[in-house]
Amino acid sequence: MHSAPRALCPHVEWAVAGVLGARVSLDWIRQPAAPGTWRSEFSWQGSAGTASKLASALRGWDLLRFEVTAEPSGAVEGERYSATPQLGIFHAVTGVHGDILIPEDRLRAALARSQRGESDLEAEIAKLLGKPWDDELEPFRYAGEGAPVRWLHQVV
Repeated sequence: MHSAPRALCPHVEWAVAGVLGARVSLDWIRQPAAPGTWRSEFSWQGSAGTASKLASALRGWDLLRFEVTAEPSGAVEGERYSATPQLGIFHAVTGVHGDILIPEDRLRAALARSQRGESDLEAEIAKLLGKPWDDELEPFRYAGEGAPVRWLHQVV
């Protein structure tokens, strides 16, 4: 959870608990990128499809900025959901190395819109990669003072 108004924090916990089927108590700290909001991080484990259920449970509140990720396994690809009040929700399928996998039909549709002059191909590809969401969320991703930081180390 990148930012949430204080009044929504317990509702976020209830929504996450409802999806995971267990009591959830998040450690909330102030979000310096948006004064008056709070941030929290939570690692979870669940079956395939849990990430989409979490994102769906959280997407109803327009004042939240969040990301939900699911690691790929032997049976399923990974997923990433990003949400901002201005842009709404973004979904991407991710591969074993964390790369976004864009389905062929979405690429063909972007190319067709560009060829018809309805849009710019560069902008279309940026949207398919989630760049507008990354741009908006980047200032919120930096951990505030006292926030837990998880460093990932993997050579690909």
